[in-house]
Amino acid sequence: MKPKTWRTWMRPGMLVKRWAGLFVLGMTLTGLALAMGLVTLYRNFTFPPSLTWAVQAVTLQSVPHPWREMLVLALGAGTLFFASRRLSHSLLGPLMDRSSRGQALAQIVAEHRFGPARPEFNVVAIGGGTGLSTLLRGLKHCDLGLTAIVTVADDGGSTGRIREQFDMPAPGDIRNCIAALADDEALVTRLFQYRFDQGGSALSGHSFGNLFITALTQVTGSFEQAVIESARVLAVRGRVLPSTLENVTLCAELVDGTTVRGESTISHNKPPIKRVFLAPEEPDGYGPALSAILNADLIVLGPGSLYTSVLPNLKVAGITEAIRWSAGRVAYVCNVATQPGETDHFAAADHIQTIVDHLGEGVLDVALVNSNARPSSAIRPEWRVDPVTADNVGRIASRVRVVARDVVSDGNPLRHDPNKLAAALLEIARSDDARGQMPAAERDSVEARELVGQTA
Repeated sequence: MKPKTWRTWMRPGMLVKRWAGLFVLGMTLTGLALAMGLVTLYRNFTFPPSLTWAVQAVTLQSVPHPWREMLVLALGAGTLFFASRRLSHSLLGPLMDRSSRGQALAQIVAEHRFGPARPEFNVVAIGGGTGLSTLLRGLKHCDLGLTAIVTVADDGGSTGRIREQFDMPAPGDIRNCIAALADDEALVTRLFQYRFDQGGSALSGHSFGNLFITALTQVTGSFEQAVIESARVLAVRGRVLPSTLENVTLCAELVDGTTVRGESTISHNKPPIKRVFLAPEEPDGYGPALSAILNADLIVLGPGSLYTSVLPNLKVAGITEAIRWSAGRVAYVCNVATQPGETDHFAAADHIQTIVDHLGEGVLDVALVNSNARPSSAIRPEWRVDPVTADNVGRIASRVRVVARDVVSDGNPLRHDPNKLAAALLEIARSDDARGQMPAAERDSVEARELVGQTA
């Protein structure tokens, strides 16, 4: 056996105790040096008469030896003990909270970063736009296995230019969801959402996150791998998956028989929408997204633009079928306000019935509707929107449980509040529908009375 040398003793992989002892020795020497300096200052410096009493009080001249030293020692030891406990709790909180499970260190750290390995519920959120990212910001702080399935049909702004030049699925909504699920709002997250606004520049209007995902797609040769790596860089809590890997275009057939192509053109002061479809029609669903739906305990549709964020996902081959086959509860989050050009004059019943028409009867279990509708005077006329109300909700021709809760943002009457929305959905996930055997007509009547009473 080789004798231990000082090089062996100094290796960083050695036990922690010697480094802790060395740290204590360094603290002791530092304290002794400060004490020597203070004693020298006290003995050789003449303080002004006005400060003499204060110096004597601070140095405990009225306390005889050795009680003076014992008092300072007790004060220092108590302070050191309290500070070390609080520091250890702050640094080792994730380890201390899960130490009783007998998990490996790597697994504990991974759970703290990405969420629990065995969460209370597996939740799949399906949608796009700002609505889905708002929902994810609230749910990421809960004990959930969270998966976001995002539409890739956006073709406006930076996303549209990238799709046209690089022939790839839309990265914009993916980027927003990755940023929403990021572990914290650190610099890298803000950088991911940064948008160049220099006039005349080739980068003007582009988001750094969109460019990052595009560059990764070119480097890895795969949009799928680019999304995975982008999520890893931002250390997201959960997964962000595209509904399809195909480069699709959202189209709409209007009630006057005309057809418009492109998500960005659908809601521009045109006749009402009759139906939406993708080109090419029924693109292949992304395998991991379909698997996540089948294994979900709760599937959430919305919130977000009904025709341009939620329904495009249901037009992907396999998505609707996976929702129907899943044993999890299916919930739809209704918007808190109408959207110009898409859902003008829609009430909650119209939103819910549209979802039922696409999923089929008996698939949608719960619809979450805002009960704190702001008065029309709180909404500016130039917004051209109306609060979504629960009027005539009893006419929904389906066994849908309607839950009314205050989920609107206090600062913006057109947006959901992330924390309120997350709390309402957790309540739905944990609840047992005791009225599941109630006849449909009677159940609709009960739900309508309940909702009208809560809204009032």
